[in-house]
Amino acid sequence: MPFANFDTSYQSLPERFYTRQMAAHAPAPKLIVFNETLASTLGIDAHDPEVLARVFSGNEVPEGATPMAQVYAGHQFGNFSPQLGDGRALLIGEIVTPTGARLDLQLKGSGRTPYSRSGDGKAWLGPVLREYLLSEFMHAAGVPTTRALAAVTTGETVLRERPLPGAILTRVASSHIRVGSFEYFAARRDFDGLRALYTYTRDRHYPGSKTPFEMLSEVITRQVSLVAKWMGLGFIHGVMNTDNTTLSGETIDYGPAAFMEAYHPDTLYSSIDQFGRYAFSNQSKIIVWNIAQLASALLALEDNPEAELPKWQALIEAMPAQMEAARVKTFGRKIGLSAATSEDAALIDGLLAAMAKGQADFTNTFHALTKNAKPRDQFLEPRLFDEWQITWQKRLSQEADPIACMEAANPYLVPRNHRVEEAIQAGKVGDYGPFHRLLKAICAPYSEAQEFADLTTPATDENAVRQTFCGT
Repeated sequence: MPFANFDTSYQSLPERFYTRQMAAHAPAPKLIVFNETLASTLGIDAHDPEVLARVFSGNEVPEGATPMAQVYAGHQFGNFSPQLGDGRALLIGEIVTPTGARLDLQLKGSGRTPYSRSGDGKAWLGPVLREYLLSEFMHAAGVPTTRALAAVTTGETVLRERPLPGAILTRVASSHIRVGSFEYFAARRDFDGLRALYTYTRDRHYPGSKTPFEMLSEVITRQVSLVAKWMGLGFIHGVMNTDNTTLSGETIDYGPAAFMEAYHPDTLYSSIDQFGRYAFSNQSKIIVWNIAQLASALLALEDNPEAELPKWQALIEAMPAQMEAARVKTFGRKIGLSAATSEDAALIDGLLAAMAKGQADFTNTFHALTKNAKPRDQFLEPRLFDEWQITWQKRLSQEADPIACMEAANPYLVPRNHRVEEAIQAGKVGDYGPFHRLLKAICAPYSEAQEFADLTTPATDENAVRQTFCGT
């Protein structure tokens, strides 16, 4: 019986869209983790750990799979790179699931491709475990995201600042089409390629849209919703380049991503974000900038771009207001407001300002609000909360069921940086117990399981992780 039902429609596009490529040989692959629940939805019929290790290391290509590296461009920290592409990943193929969904299966860390530039195309264990944990948490928390199907060690050592254990992540996505995919063809004035990519993307993700303009409008709706959900969890992506902004509206590429502990709007963790471009509060602005780059590419498909420009500009100029409305609704639910409007923004921002001044833990403060579990104790200066609470209680009196609203919006725990780092450090010496325990906890993030109470504790000065790294 075939491993899965592969049918890779992306290879119906011209060959300049990708390069067929095989993974580098992994000398001694071993399975760390296999997401059996996800595998079942994909229709994958394989359970032997040795077979899974061979497939998910790239050593064995399943029947029907046709590995390739995709090409794309992108703005990285605002600077345009005309050619990027899959430099350390291979799209093994598209799986058509038993319910008819079409999903990409990608190996991340599988070796060099024509787009690798100076890198070795490999990944080490740390970023593989980090992405597995963070992406599965996001899925469990209801945020559109790529998924983690498997992680394997390769049996080889990769050289970074020091020798580290090699590993490969198997990622599942609705597609890997990025804003940078469109930028690649637009920058080359390859309008045939640009139109082919638009048609393919429309048919795969937005079959109801009739024009590039309509598709852009739908992309905006998805991305605004996505970034608002990020911010509602205190999530900081860390590398919101246009090549990390998907057309499907899914979160992708968790390299330096992290969850905030003590709230501050300027929080960032990424070691390469020297000027705070992708800091927490900037994410709502950056998504507008990124979508403007997509608009610039798609506008070229209009018969008369100059005449259509004002309409397209108006669509982008409306995004900040959409983003703010989505932010207010998201944070409104976190304080028990079922349908917050701009009139509630001052109440929401009053709490956030108090949290910043009082160095209150983001996740624990909102959870304590939900459970009425002494939220004032989260603040270095409890009076900051006491003053805000008076206005909040008046507003709550207008709500039918604020507790249910908050329970659905405020997780008990998130994969905190120091806990992820503990799992990585243990994994480096072959102990995956902390990884599996953390994974079990974050896959039920709204469940107040006392066995995981220690995972809700913020970092101390001794174990705090203040910087994260792209570093596959």
